[in-house]
Amino acid sequence: MTDDKVKRRLTTVLCADVYGYSRLMEADETGTLETLRRYRTAIARLVERHDGRIVNTWGDAVIAEFASVVEAVQCAVEIQQEISDQAPDASQASPMQFRIGINLGDVMVDGSDIYGDGVNIASRLQELAEPGGVVISSSVYDQVHNKLSVGFDCLGQRPMKNIAPLTSYRLTLAGQAAGPRSFPIEESAAPSGRARAPRLDDGRAPASSMNAVSDWLRRLPRHVAAALSVSAFLIVINLLTSHRIWFHWPVAAILFGVIMRMVLGNRPESDSRSER
Repeated sequence: MTDDKVKRRLTTVLCADVYGYSRLMEADETGTLETLRRYRTAIARLVERHDGRIVNTWGDAVIAEFASVVEAVQCAVEIQQEISDQAPDASQASPMQFRIGINLGDVMVDGSDIYGDGVNIASRLQELAEPGGVVISSSVYDQVHNKLSVGFDCLGQRPMKNIAPLTSYRLTLAGQAAGPRSFPIEESAAPSGRARAPRLDDGRAPASSMNAVSDWLRRLPRHVAAALSVSAFLIVINLLTSHRIWFHWPVAAILFGVIMRMVLGNRPESDSRSER
């Protein structure tokens, strides 16, 4: 007996579509097709780099799947950056721009093709994206919001054709001049209803005065840095433990020793030989 059971798997689906494709074709069929081919080549390269695979290319759309949610979102970011970098002229009246939707969901597998709500939701999310933008489902957001150096704007539950409303998020990319609803990822506080992804470098605060002092000490000769550190320690101990000033004697001795070492260390080699 043959096994007719439908195969399923959990996967991350990326759907990319050209914004205003019909309008672009009407204006310049040859140029639009050449640009689409060039961008598809770039997309295929980036998908492969992030261990994904192209599932299908329907018209001007590209469907890809990834085993890793993080890799899928990183790929989407790089796709938009690559297309932006390849734009021939910023003053071009109608540049080709893609909208991208990403969903993590269960799909049906038929050979090399995938079907089902997991794919349909990614396609509907793509329709919510702005030209040059990326929109992800809440299932994707849950996996990546604390792993990537991008921000997220919560779009809430938007109605989608033949799909039950679900919460979605728009990526806010560094340097992206999207629409009026986009916000810079450096924003420290977000109003209610908007989520912001922690950046990978959030743990690195701007250099404080203590860091500046540490960097300055590291650039000094080791014995000088050690003498200054010990002297500073003695001064602090004196000021915290006694009203009588006593630190000047040990500090003076330490600094005298450092000066003598520097003087003797800089003596000409001929003088040191004559003394032996």
